[in-house]
Amino acid sequence: MRVNLTLKCTVCGEENYISKKNKRNNPERLEMNKYCPRCRKSTAHREKK
Repeated sequence: MRVNLTLKCTVCGEENYISKKNKRNNPERLEMNKYCPRCRKSTAHREKK
């Protein structure tokens, strides 16, 4: 049930990180605060569709 996903910056749209999640425990889209090298600051990164 674990799937790979790509995290995309909500500010600039850059795809920076790859992560995994369990779809059974977390069916909604994952959102984390991560560092974006293009924005040069910590921004919200959301799971790409």
